[in-house]
Amino acid sequence: MRVLYGIQGTGNGHISRAEEIIPILKKMANVDVLISGNQSQVQSAFDVNYRKNGLTFLSSRDGKVDLYRTIINSKPIRLIKEIKSFEAHKYDLVISDFEPVSAWSALVNGIPCVELSHQAAVLNQNAPQPELNDRISKYILTHYCPTKLKYGFHFQSYSDKIFTPVIRNQVRQLEPKNKDYFTVYLPAYHDDVLWQILDQFDVEWHVFSKFTKQAYRLNNIYFNPIDHSKFKASLENCQGVICGAGFELPSEALFLKKKLLVVPMLGQYEQACNAESLRKMGIAVLPSFELLHHRTIKNWIENGKIIDIDYPDCTEEILQKLITDYTQQKIPKESFGKIVFDPKFYRYFL
Repeated sequence: MRVLYGIQGTGNGHISRAEEIIPILKKMANVDVLISGNQSQVQSAFDVNYRKNGLTFLSSRDGKVDLYRTIINSKPIRLIKEIKSFEAHKYDLVISDFEPVSAWSALVNGIPCVELSHQAAVLNQNAPQPELNDRISKYILTHYCPTKLKYGFHFQSYSDKIFTPVIRNQVRQLEPKNKDYFTVYLPAYHDDVLWQILDQFDVEWHVFSKFTKQAYRLNNIYFNPIDHSKFKASLENCQGVICGAGFELPSEALFLKKKLLVVPMLGQYEQACNAESLRKMGIAVLPSFELLHHRTIKNWIENGKIIDIDYPDCTEEILQKLITDYTQQKIPKESFGKIVFDPKFYRYFL
């Protein structure tokens, strides 16, 4: 059986999860890998058969989704051509981790496609939702990866189609300690913004930043470029973690029994959902990383709680269920439908 595994390359979490999933999946099927997007700071440790531009959401210096830059840098005709030209018909099954080219191409070609992602869990009706009802973001999340069958990962198992996080084996093998420093990873914020805030607290900070090209120190703050091994060591031995309200890093921090403070990216509905889920679990959440939250940050440094939670290694069982469902025709090909691009459609963009 030939399987295409599509990975969203925006951010680091999708690729980190794929490092655990792909080797197991290759034991079950003949697997090719497609990656789209270009905002990850992590290099894939597996072979990639196809690289596409896809569609990437960009952020500003102060932690907001930059819709202007996103729209300017998006090229809808290029995306449509990537979808239309990709030969998804060569595969029996497409598994998409919130990757649009593979999912839409599967729909065009009438190929069974399953979404296996965190975003699928966020949209589940049983998962926590923020009070803000962002219809546009919900629409984008729903149609970005247009699959009918969705399996998801979340901080807790809110339904029978939602699984707990995939924790990397190299993180499972760590021996965490609590040394006198805190690890910070807020890629949506520039170094200058982070320095102005972190400098107010008399503790040691280890900041990992995509804006830092060479390691340097400002008072009690150590700025480091993105380095996989150094970040893992920092995570292993820190007292606590301040990070965005993504999924993989908060999950790993919880698994390692680190106290956690998250800052959801402004205008990012998925992170707002994550923040709500974490808040209900007792995790500290800031609406933004600004000095007006000085008291909350200080209280977290001194009194932040550690959540006792365990994430068992169930990755192989999840993939086996998915493949079994397909081979036993619980994922019938005809149920996914097929769409056709009308050539006249392009005229509106040319």
